[in-house]
Amino acid sequence: MRFIITGRNIDVTEGLRNAVQEKIGKLSKYFSDDTEVHVTLSVEKERQKIEVTIPVKGNIIRSEQVSSDMYVSIDLVEEIIERQLKKYKNKIIDKNQARENFKAEYIDKDYDEDDTIKIIRTKKFGIKPMDPEEACVQMELLGHNFYVFRNSETDEVNVVYKRKSNTYGLIEPEC
Repeated sequence: MRFIITGRNIDVTEGLRNAVQEKIGKLSKYFSDDTEVHVTLSVEKERQKIEVTIPVKGNIIRSEQVSSDMYVSIDLVEEIIERQLKKYKNKIIDKNQARENFKAEYIDKDYDEDDTIKIIRTKKFGIKPMDPEEACVQMELLGHNFYVFRNSETDEVNVVYKRKSNTYGLIEPEC
């Protein structure tokens, strides 16, 4: 695995670099040697955050973890990615699309975890035209973290969502 480690508001010391390579390096039992692992370490106030992104053909494996200690965040993110790999193995490697990114031991091993995605509830609703600000108000009134609406300015289906920092995001389709 090839690591690309960057820091935001933090100097990536040799100790941090070694901790990332050692801990995230445990995932090398799943990936081929030429797989790139993008790691971003950042500090915001008391929050020590690590983001790990592993692009594989047709998919992106990603996790981010935040704690008060960067080394704890590194430990947590490795556990999450390993759990994702085991849980979604069949979906990730489906139809041999991403097979070259993974080691044969990972592909051949069966994991006990249930890898089926179960939709337990379906909702149908009318999408009324509104502007993004009105959609944010509707989302807040409903107590949801996202809201689907038809943008009255573009006539496209958009999604507004609440971010962890209590700000809002807007997802628009690309034309």
